[in-house]
Amino acid sequence: MSGTTTAKARLKNLLSQTDNRHCADCAAPDPKWASANIGVFICLKCCSVHRSLGTHISKVLSVTLDEWSDDEIDAMIEVGGNSSANAIYEAYIPENCSKPGPDASHDERRRFIRSKYELQEFVKPSLRITSGKSSASLQSSFSRKILDSFRVKPSENSTVQTTIIKSNLNPVWNEELMLSVPQNFGPVKLQVFDHDTFSADDIMGEAEVDIQPLITSAMAYGDPEMFGNMQIGKWLKSHDNALIEDSIINIVDGKVKQDVSLKLQNVESGELYLEVEWLPLDQ
Repeated sequence: MSGTTTAKARLKNLLSQTDNRHCADCAAPDPKWASANIGVFICLKCCSVHRSLGTHISKVLSVTLDEWSDDEIDAMIEVGGNSSANAIYEAYIPENCSKPGPDASHDERRRFIRSKYELQEFVKPSLRITSGKSSASLQSSFSRKILDSFRVKPSENSTVQTTIIKSNLNPVWNEELMLSVPQNFGPVKLQVFDHDTFSADDIMGEAEVDIQPLITSAMAYGDPEMFGNMQIGKWLKSHDNALIEDSIINIVDGKVKQDVSLKLQNVESGELYLEVEWLPLDQ
């Protein structure tokens, strides 16, 4: 069996899934087009709007007419289908905004699709990416190339611990701790404890760091040493995260770094300040 035949069979199998039998944007039946980098199947009418966004937002391919690479199909599979993609891109559709139907006009489709993918207006605020380079889709953080670069088993978890700072209500650690990023990565969970020599340590607060904005921004720019010092992304403060203020992602002296200020959760008061750096394995 040729490689082309195998790719077509995998693509056909993916399209046959229940949630992929209708357009991700207007629910029209039997979509024959797809956005390979976003990971959704779409109809011909919505396809024309996707093309107008540019390939840096949506790379449109025909399910039947175009040749697909294994990487492109793998990227589609990684997303998990239209339902999984819409769970991200349509997480917060406001009441005054309605999703277009199969008979919607071109202008209605254009407004909705642009808001959904280019402006990311319906995405969970803590996942929204603001990048000085482009309004690249969230899918860039889930592409096969990025996932393969982690080279860590999905089930692997990393735990590190700082040294103990004695007799200090405002401890400063100034320590570098390294964590590997698994394929199915989630937030980095931080916990602060009051050390007790004779009994179990008392937890003094906790918080989570969403590393998706950092990874998305880092991968969008590639080799940071090719750029000068500049802002490349942002993790936005919202009601569903512990940020004290927006967390800025910068290229500093050829390295991707992020300053994070967090309010400790499940405790009366407490704040935590840290710097996160993205370090590819080839470095």
